Parts: sequence; structure tokens; C-alpha cells
Amino acid sequence: MNLSAQDHQTFFTCDTDFLRPSDTVMQKAWRERNPPARIKAAYQALELNNDCATAYVLLAEEEATTIVDAERLFKQALKAGETIYRQSQQCQHQSPQHEAQLRRDTNVLVYIKRRLAMCARKLGRIREAVKIMRDLMKEFPPLTMLNIHENLLESLLELQAYPDVQAVLAKYDDISLPKSAAICYTAALLKTRTVSEKFSPETASRRGLSTAEINAVEAIHRAVEFNPHVPKYLLEMKSLILPPEHILKRGDSEAIAYAFFHLQHWKQIEGALNLLQCTWEGTFHHVSVYPKKELPLFIHFTAGFCSSTAMIAILTHQFPEIMGIFAKAVLGLWCPQPWASSGFEENTQDLKSEDLGLSSG
Repeated sequence: MNLSAQDHQTFFTCDTDFLRPSDTVMQKAWRERNPPARIKAAYQALELNNDCATAYVLLAEEEATTIVDAERLFKQALKAGETIYRQSQQCQHQSPQHEAQLRRDTNVLVYIKRRLAMCARKLGRIREAVKIMRDLMKEFPPLTMLNIHENLLESLLELQAYPDVQAVLAKYDDISLPKSAAICYTAALLKTRTVSEKFSPETASRRGLSTAEINAVEAIHRAVEFNPHVPKYLLEMKSLILPPEHILKRGDSEAIAYAFFHLQHWKQIEGALNLLQCTWEGTFHHVSVYPKKELPLFIHFTAGFCSSTAMIAILTHQFPEIMGIFAKAVLGLWCPQPWASSGFEENTQDLKSEDLGLSSG
């Protein structure tokens, strides 16, 4: 997947762009929203400097119509990027600006190699893609923001090289490193692979789960707890669409991206989706993604009181005369006035005197 426009600006620009006229043009190109204008700016940058690597990157991603054309442009970008990277290495200790320039040129070089690996994979040269990614991870281990290890996992799963997948997971499925759906669900897939072929819900309910099955179920639990949106896409209960540009960890967008690229790997392993479905439906299907909490009575009372007050205020504003009569009636019932009670007593005495007069007559 391509970087977003904002990521392009973050990774491919720095404060020293004004020192290279071609980089100044490309800085404007990354901010340009109109694709034809960006492509035109890339050609302008190449006229100023034929070794402008980022210009080749832009053309490969936005002008190339086939993967072969994109790979050709990325190879030109690689040649230019390696030249600029070597020059930046020689000057990196001269000033903080040169260090920033080296970081930018490193980002560009790593990105180009990653994209070449993805082109090789799309063209069927999967082993070549794996080699490029392994070399990148050895040469630039701190650059995890490009998710090269996740691209490597996809390629190894495509080769069905499961021991190599486990080796990558052992390195990156660590509590100190940020998790992702790809890491969690690939770990679950490997655990599921060992038991899914012979798994049967009826048999498991009679004899109980074996140790391997418990490990697989627990791995699925951990994955679903990390991102509960993924199972519906893997089980095709929701339609798959192209992954969005921005991916939110633990969100629906990450679930779409994971299922889009990894559904085929779950289908390759017989019974894997069946075990996922049984575990998900048995444990999570009837549970909300955000479990409901019982609210104390005070909260309900406060909410009801505030709502009633607001409703009375609105009615008073709209119908002041009617609400005034209503308020007097309510007050008369709840708090009888002294004049009302004295009047009632006088009326009672009058009635008694009339009764006495009638009886004497």
C-alpha cells in the first residue's frame, strides 16, 4: 500500500530541502492535491536533477499503469536514492541539518526497496521479495513504521513457509513492540494450523479440548480481543472492499486491510476458518464489542430529573399561561395555602348553622 499524502510529506521532506532545487519542487508536489499537477512537478524536478529519487517514486505510484512500469521507475529511483544516500552519509556529522537530511534520504531508500519487493511479489518473484525484505530488516532494524515485517509475513505465508513465519513472529510478537491485527491473527493462524484439520465441535464437546486446541483457542481469543472486527470479514459475513488510505489500529479499517490481504492464507489451511467461527461464535458472538456496564440508580435519577426539568422549561416558554395555571394547581395540591384552609373552615361553619336553623324550624 502507498503512504498517505501526509506520510509522504513526513518521510520525504526535511528542513534542508531548500539546498536542493529539485527537493524544493518535490516538497510542493507532495502538498499538491491535483494528480496531474503532481506528475508535472515530478518531471520539473527531474529536469533540475536527473537523480531526484522522490520524483521517480511519485511517477511510479501515480503515472505508471502496470506493475512492470512501476518496477522500472522504482529501479531508477533506487539508483538515484543510493547515490544520494552515500553522499548524505559522508556529510551527516557536519551539522544537525545534515543529520536530518540523512534521515530523510534513509527513509526514501528504505521505502523504494520495500516497494520493489512488493512489485517482485506481485510479479510472482516471491522469494526475491522475501530476500529484499529480510535484507532491509537487517540493515535498517529501527524503521518499523513502514511495517516491512508485516509485508514479509504476507510473502512467507504465500510461500507456506510456516517455520519462517513463526521465526518472524517470535521476534515481533513481543510485549514491548506495538501490536497489529497482522501479528495477532497470524499467531492465531499458526496455532490453528496444528489442530484445525481434525477439529470437530461435537468431538471437542464430548472429550474436551486437547492442549493444542486450547492453545489455538486462546490465540484466537487474544486476536479477537485486539481487534474484534476481523472475524466478520474473514468469515465473509461482511463484504470486503479495498482497504482505506488511513488505517486505524484496532478499528474496522485495520480489519478490512487485514482480511483483504490475508483471507487467502486462512483458506489455504483446511478447517482454520471453521475453528475461528466456532471460537468466535461460542465466546464473542453474543457479546458486544463494548460491554455494557450497569449504571447506579443515582445516574438514572439524575438523567430523569434533568430531562423533566428541560421539558418543563420548554413548555413554559412555549405556553406560559397554561403552564402558570398548571403550576398553581400543582402547588395547591402539594402546599395548601392558609387562606384556603380558613375559607374552608368558614364555609363549614355556615353549613352547620344552616343545618341548625332548619332543624329548629
